[in-house]
Amino acid sequence: MGNLLEKDIVGTIGSQKYLCTISWRNGQLIMDEPESNGGKDLGPDPFSALLASLAGCTLATLRMYIDRKGWDIPEINITVNATQELDGEFETIFSRQISFSTNITTEQKERLLLIADKCPVSKILKGKITINTML
Repeated sequence: MGNLLEKDIVGTIGSQKYLCTISWRNGQLIMDEPESNGGKDLGPDPFSALLASLAGCTLATLRMYIDRKGWDIPEINITVNATQELDGEFETIFSRQISFSTNITTEQKERLLLIADKCPVSKILKGKITINTML
């Protein structure tokens, strides 16, 4: 199985505490820690970036499905957050709240809940993850 991305994501950090530059195929973003953690809050922290990935993927997946069905739902809104618990085993719990700018039917609601879980980032987060690290 091949890589998900054509080009690797590349990250760099210099001497400025926690300020990272992240590059992808044709752009860059900066990531930083909030001031409460010693950063300057110049960009999203890693947890925010992870949650933003889940939010963006969910929204795009829902939009594709809604458009394909021809449903008149002009706007989708989402809030995402996470908690972490250590009760014998370390667990991260993601909460995702989706709302729409218009009323939707019970049938649409049931279907869109299923579709939200089919977004690729949701599948990654719910699946088995292995991180191979090399120096």
